[in-house]
Amino acid sequence: MRDQVCTRRKNPWTVKTSRSIYDNPWIAVREHEVVTPGGGDGIYGVVGFKNVALGVLPLFSNGDTVLVGQWRFALDCYSWELPEGGGRLGGDPVEEARRELSEETGLQAGAWREILRMDLSNSVSDEQAIGYLAMDLTQGAPHPDEDESLEIRRLPFKTALRMAIQGEITDAITVAMLLRAHHMAVEGDIEPALARAMILGGGETP
Repeated sequence: MRDQVCTRRKNPWTVKTSRSIYDNPWIAVREHEVVTPGGGDGIYGVVGFKNVALGVLPLFSNGDTVLVGQWRFALDCYSWELPEGGGRLGGDPVEEARRELSEETGLQAGAWREILRMDLSNSVSDEQAIGYLAMDLTQGAPHPDEDESLEIRRLPFKTALRMAIQGEITDAITVAMLLRAHHMAVEGDIEPALARAMILGGGETP
């Protein structure tokens, strides 16, 4: 769908030169000399990402989900989020999402469903995200990366959605996925018993 949208329109920008400014294993920054859509000369810096961003919304049969808390270095702030991580470009995104869910929470899912694709910051980067529902869950032991210090919180989907709406959750993938899943539940695009548990608050957590 994204490629179809891109090819339907003529690109109004002209790139005269490009050069690498910075490069590491995760991102690369390039500066382009351009002619703008208005005809003037300018520069445009783009952050290129070497992974695809992956988000996972785990859903237990009683309507619970799981959030991961961690300190985000770039924001210098603590953040509650759905399980997220980077997957290899060209890899199988479902398998990469399965790995991230297991690493961060210990959860294994028997059913996966893609529900979202989005561009995360399209004025300065090419980073793309894919979001999945993970269902039919079983609990194992988490094994986070050595640079991660994570707090795991199981809570009703309804509570997580309220946190996003009230601004307690600000992570873009998490907010978008919670709203998307709620819309699916309301519109009948999720199994009725699970949708009812998500909307009404679910049952008792085991």
